[in-house]
Amino acid sequence: MLLLPRFPKISAFKLPIIALSATLLLGACATTQDVASRSDGINDPYERQNRKVHAFNKGLDKNLIRPVAEGYGVVPVEIRNTVNNFSENLSMPGVAVNSLLQGDLKGTGLATLRFVMNTTLGLGGFFDPASELNIPDHDTDFGETLAVWGVQEGAYIELPLFGPSTQRATAGLVVDFFTNPLTYSTIDGDDRIIPPTARGAAALNDRERFGDSIDALLYESADSYAQARQTYLQNRRFELDENAGEGVDPYSADPYEDPYAQ
Repeated sequence: MLLLPRFPKISAFKLPIIALSATLLLGACATTQDVASRSDGINDPYERQNRKVHAFNKGLDKNLIRPVAEGYGVVPVEIRNTVNNFSENLSMPGVAVNSLLQGDLKGTGLATLRFVMNTTLGLGGFFDPASELNIPDHDTDFGETLAVWGVQEGAYIELPLFGPSTQRATAGLVVDFFTNPLTYSTIDGDDRIIPPTARGAAALNDRERFGDSIDALLYESADSYAQARQTYLQNRRFELDENAGEGVDPYSADPYEDPYAQ
């Protein structure tokens, strides 16, 4: 049986402290941003270590993740979409919290409404009646919250298993765990495995759906590390719209547009 570690419960009083600590950490990173940045806009002072992690991630994908994702691809798409719906619904409380921290009351309302509706009418989130009723999807994270607060991107980092990131996004990844109200839910015992299992299945589904693009990036490009770095930063900056108002926007098209979108 897979046992997940028990994380210490953190009171709502401590959440602002966690957020402030992450902000101070990233603020320190910002002091070296201009020095380390290159003319191409990439700040990668840890490239040697990052390349080692990239080689590990690439080997993990080749020997484990890609074969498992291909096997998962034989599962009917309707079932895979249901699992994706469930995983996305679990993220909505965290999205609502981050939207509130960003001062985005509309986003907070949308995330809350989608969570309530899909949890009730959607049978726990396995179905998506909110989209059927044309309630807009909404997504954000604490990395974006830090960006709204003026924290700089920091250095590029490649994380084991999680892949490309930045100092700001990595801090956001950690804080997102604690700012999601579901972290403090009454889920206990073997049921604790449900949320991470759903997220893992959703990740495998994405790996299968975008398999051709990912394979081309990892196994067909001359330098998969540089290509992954460029693609990640381009996509992330597109999401945050950090280049708006700076003339011609090199990130005006989403490189991860869903190939199945009609």
